[in-house]
Amino acid sequence: MTTPQLDCLCAGIVVADHVCAPVERLPEPGELVETSRLELTIGGCASNCAVDMARLGLRTAVAGTVGTDVFGQFVQDTLEDAGVDCRCLISRADVDTSGTLVINVTGEDRRFIHATAANAHFTTEAISDELLSTTRVLYLGGYCLASEPPATDVVALFRRARQGGVITILDVVTPGPAAYWPRLVDVLPETDLFFPNDDEARLICGLEDPLAQADYFCEAGAGTSVITCGSQGSILVGPEGRWQAGVHPVPLVDGTGSGDAFVSGYILALLQGCDPPTCLRYGTALGASCVQATGATTGVSDADTLIRFVADHPLSLESL
Repeated sequence: MTTPQLDCLCAGIVVADHVCAPVERLPEPGELVETSRLELTIGGCASNCAVDMARLGLRTAVAGTVGTDVFGQFVQDTLEDAGVDCRCLISRADVDTSGTLVINVTGEDRRFIHATAANAHFTTEAISDELLSTTRVLYLGGYCLASEPPATDVVALFRRARQGGVITILDVVTPGPAAYWPRLVDVLPETDLFFPNDDEARLICGLEDPLAQADYFCEAGAGTSVITCGSQGSILVGPEGRWQAGVHPVPLVDGTGSGDAFVSGYILALLQGCDPPTCLRYGTALGASCVQATGATTGVSDADTLIRFVADHPLSLESL
């Protein structure tokens, strides 16, 4: 049996983010509002999680698609500089690299303007059984944003992974009302952990209450469902129990990437054999580090800092 060389293979959407430091208000039509800083940063669920986990000392790789344009080169350079394996990052000359304009307004949640671009062409073909045999976790992020990959391909991929003892993790992006359930009904039974936020979950299942959402997804076959709820914390439902976690009161600069940081911290604890409450503590703490800086990965803590923060800052956690 092959000894895994990766802790997590992060597949899915890869994005170049264009992020502004918080402005006091949105401009009126034709008006210019100044910001103190505009940054080009890494973005997208797969690349964010890969960078975050690499910073935590985990061995990660990315499977995704970018263009051969300047933004695609920036994405690849940034990933490689962070220590992420890019052997499955496909560059195509016939598409543009995906981009998101992230608009931050002081005291408000961030706003996004997104071009799916190359992410619409991501497939699971580059993820071979040989590659799966080298990883402990397979994370697929940004599912449902584009029509590729289809549900049949994700089911087959997750099934192959689980047959080899790989943990399967699914995250979604749901840009607005649509029929998402057909994309998920067959995938969830092959999913060990499902990580939507409460807005995404509501669009998928029509339920408002995060606990009801988590129950719904588990009843549909997901092993464990974790619903992140922004400033309201998170809900976990799984075979070991049901918990509600709070948040850490930290200054909010930019919420971009906080959900990906949460997943990354959770995975670190999971791979260390921790129980679900401890995984929630690590996820919540890493998410808290993320929101204190502009950009999806800029402020994310390293492992030593994360461990100290978890020890020094008890998290409100309730068994349901």
